[in-house]
Amino acid sequence: MLPEWVYQECPDVSVIHRDAALARQAELTKPDGALGRLEHLAIELAGLQQTEQPRAQSAPIIVFAGDHGIVAQGVSAYPQEVTIAMMSNFASGGAAISILARELGLSLEIVDAGTLAEVPIEGVVTDKPRRSSRDFSQEAALEPAELALALDCGKRAVLRAATKEPDLLILGDMGIGNTTTSAAIAAALLGVSAEQVAGSGTGLDAAKRARKAHLIDGALARHGLTIAGTAPDRILCAVGGLEIAAITGAIIAAAQRRVPLLIDGFIVSVEALAAVRLNPSCRRFLLFSHQSAEQGHCLVLQALSAKPLFNLDLRLGEGTGAALALPILRLACALHNGMATFAQAKVPNRS
Repeated sequence: MLPEWVYQECPDVSVIHRDAALARQAELTKPDGALGRLEHLAIELAGLQQTEQPRAQSAPIIVFAGDHGIVAQGVSAYPQEVTIAMMSNFASGGAAISILARELGLSLEIVDAGTLAEVPIEGVVTDKPRRSSRDFSQEAALEPAELALALDCGKRAVLRAATKEPDLLILGDMGIGNTTTSAAIAAALLGVSAEQVAGSGTGLDAAKRARKAHLIDGALARHGLTIAGTAPDRILCAVGGLEIAAITGAIIAAAQRRVPLLIDGFIVSVEALAAVRLNPSCRRFLLFSHQSAEQGHCLVLQALSAKPLFNLDLRLGEGTGAALALPILRLACALHNGMATFAQAKVPNRS
């Protein structure tokens, strides 16, 4: 059984603040709708944040890391040791998300939610119920109690970030094999074959990608996940991962605290879909940054009725796509808050 907090209703959008933001947009010195989706972003944030001055300055980044037993089946182009090595790289400032966090002036927390690391790594928060998930092609990846603890890990990370009173939250992932795990979860949640959602991940060729899809389909059949409407917690136990579950928990916990989330690429979007299936009320707090190069991302976005801000063929993960989208939100807020109205500028409005 999952923790009761997972199912608690998330707050509603403030209709008063959303409508006030909509009215302000109509008064700014520009043709109505001329700034396109930038206008809608500011309006949406105003309603979510319950404010007349929407903000996107403080946006802590939390990267969750975990290892995956399915790697034993040769589903990754990289060895499993990369997961632990990359955590050190994040902490020391050498990874892509580390650079982006530094350039954007954002805090960066790395959470070992389930890697094979035997001892804590300097600069990394260790919060895991076990070391690595199990090989889901042979057995269930997680026990129900382990899933519950991983969800709680995500909540604890959000509570730490909440002390900074963030305007938004960015979540990232790291874990060799987690594109395979995410593809399996997506296939089960969407009721489609793995061929439709399994991409090349860290760089598999066509033959190895096809083998990965075949492996996923076999595992879904083995666990009885080919029937539409399977409970999301059962899917997460059967073919999930520890950092996957932690991100799912973080999404729900942030939304419950009225903190909007800027969702990254394929992997975090799959976790967002799992979170919405567990707690539909968290959907209104999700903003989507980009469509990744992973072929299954489009289907996941469609299932979430999500329209991402851009497509740069990214497939790195780590939260990098969301970080790249943050300046767009910052500028949308600046335009909304700082532009003069027709009355203030004494510019004639249209009749």
